[in-house]
Amino acid sequence: MFNNTPTLTHAQQQAAAEKIHELMAQGISSGQAIMMVANEIREAEAKKNEAESEPDSE
Repeated sequence: MFNNTPTLTHAQQQAAAEKIHELMAQGISSGQAIMMVANEIREAEAKKNEAESEPDSE
């Protein structure tokens, strides 16, 4: 059910929750805010994994 969902540290979870609260304070619905933050986390994780899997160019 939660494919492509990286495991987050407590600090990362706290930062995500704060970001969600900030978005909600700007008038974005809770569901939309959660989706936006989750997508950001997935994109960052994908970029990190891609960078780690690339062979060194040196």
